[in-house]
Amino acid sequence: MKFSVFADLHHYPGVFMGGTDEDLTFIQERAERAGAEFIIHAGDFCHGPTLVPDYVERYNRFHIPSYHCLGNHDSDSTAYAETLRMYNMPDGHYFFDRSGFRFIVCDPNYFLKDGEYIHYDRGNYYKYGPLRDYMPPDQLEWLRKSIDSAPGPCVLISHESFERPDGVKNREEVLRIIWEANRKRPNSVLMCINGHYHRDFIRILDNVCFFDLNSASYDWLSVKHDNYPEELCREIRLLSNTVVYNDPIHAVVTLEGTTITIEGMESTMFMGINREHTDNPIYDAAGRPVTPTVQSAKITLG
Repeated sequence: MKFSVFADLHHYPGVFMGGTDEDLTFIQERAERAGAEFIIHAGDFCHGPTLVPDYVERYNRFHIPSYHCLGNHDSDSTAYAETLRMYNMPDGHYFFDRSGFRFIVCDPNYFLKDGEYIHYDRGNYYKYGPLRDYMPPDQLEWLRKSIDSAPGPCVLISHESFERPDGVKNREEVLRIIWEANRKRPNSVLMCINGHYHRDFIRILDNVCFFDLNSASYDWLSVKHDNYPEELCREIRLLSNTVVYNDPIHAVVTLEGTTITIEGMESTMFMGINREHTDNPIYDAAGRPVTPTVQSAKITLG
């Protein structure tokens, strides 16, 4: 079976470049040509669906089934409960079965305060940096049961990473659930896909493919730069905090037994500006550089 996956489109007109109507059309038309059974994103589709309801509905009503996964920014300007309603999500975490595979959408968008797990809701998480990105215990138990009851191999999709050392805070507990499931029934979990870090990286760890999926739009810079025209920066408020990709890079993934085929794509940097032209580090906390690519690969697990 085949599906289309993208991450971090960040549709936010007047604030970020990218994530445009044309970008969404590009993703949808490629999914059509590829014969994808569904489309899914790994979070940060927009910065609050009530800000851009028509854009959200364009995605929701596309003739190829289109699924959401919550990112840390999806409910920045919209209440969490309203975001779920507009994204047609039964909860922040859920699963669906297609062609003998189970796709499990996880939700590590919780911060831990005074022993309580609190979901991200209208920017309430910003001041809790070291306490962010948790999966609560009840969701971990749900994940265990969802894998155990699956009709076939599982693919986990989340915004934050279960592989990166700077990923989900209790990632070791998630990995333990995956390893235990694979020991009981080999290939119970084939793949984990995440967004959030705007990087392109694949790692095979204990016979599971971890896919750190690049942003479809840009990379965020904590230190501003002045390489883009002033007039354009006035039109796009946070442009000087980004380096931008010219195309909405994403992937089409094919699953056949234990073989995973990732068809990525390459783009270029807007105006040729990359991190090397700014005062920001070239590599992120996991040692991964910015590239305007989503790599292609064919991997057989076994």
